[in-house]
Amino acid sequence: MEPARIRALRDADHNSRARDFATMHGISEAELVAAMGAIRIDPHPDRLFPLIETLGEVMALTRNESAVSEKTGIYRNFRAGPHASMVTGPQIDMRMFPAHWVHGFAVEDGDKRSLQIFDAAGVAVHKVHLRDESDTDAFGRLVAALRQPDAQLVLVPPALAEEAMADPTRADALRSEWDGMTDTHQFIRITRKLKMNRLGAYRIAGAPYAVPLTPMAVTEVLEQASAQDVPVMVFVGNPGCIQIHGGPVRNIRATGPWINVLDPGFDLHLRQDHVAEAWLVTKPTQRGPAISVEAFDGEGRLITQIFGLRSESDPGAWTALTRDLLAGVPA
Repeated sequence: MEPARIRALRDADHNSRARDFATMHGISEAELVAAMGAIRIDPHPDRLFPLIETLGEVMALTRNESAVSEKTGIYRNFRAGPHASMVTGPQIDMRMFPAHWVHGFAVEDGDKRSLQIFDAAGVAVHKVHLRDESDTDAFGRLVAALRQPDAQLVLVPPALAEEAMADPTRADALRSEWDGMTDTHQFIRITRKLKMNRLGAYRIAGAPYAVPLTPMAVTEVLEQASAQDVPVMVFVGNPGCIQIHGGPVRNIRATGPWINVLDPGFDLHLRQDHVAEAWLVTKPTQRGPAISVEAFDGEGRLITQIFGLRSESDPGAWTALTRDLLAGVPA
């Protein structure tokens, strides 16, 4: 769609959220942002994140089709890597995969300012929204340093969701490799070695490795973590970025199909009706079992992972909370 046509449609519809507007009109969100006159910037994390830190307090937003994580704070402790980068500050904790950081924009809409990063298909990877406390002069310097020439936005078709991949004949090999894990990050290597993926492995591993839960378990675990004051780690991501909340979840509210966490410094918005499968997963580590509740949509895409917070003073509380989720699961 021509940029002029996009602008005309947007002028007639100011109120729709950008992602909803783009979906409604069959365009990517990056096309909308570009058509509205945003400034192209270098999106590579190695060049972007040292300058983002100078902005001071901002809101970091990472989402997928079914969940949105919003964290307020300062980007700190950026570490670059050729295939994966990270930010490990006390407020904003992220893992970034630079190959997916393809299109970058600096957006100014009245007094609102943001940095928006998209993948090769124009799907949002990560956004940084300035707040009243942010340094707007630093924003100007960032734009000047990273500005790129205006050019036609060239996009590729979005990748299809990967179906669950599993080989039941290798279930014993999967369990043997699983037993030998010392770190949860080894799991992806194991599944690739066995030509499986995360959901496919869960479906054939069996208890005690992976136990299916009811889809409502995702809401239940958030509500119980709030009621019992059990701190958690909530992972929300997409192929280019994973954002992590570590701490309590207290104010849980349902709004239509959305289950929301509305806490100071952290908002989570999750479409409970998108959860097709939920799993209770236990992986061995050098620090003891890592127990998670994980949700997938109907196409097999990971929506969120929820773990107990590693530094909590009572690790047994998370174990007991997740064990209670099994009460409603048929034997």
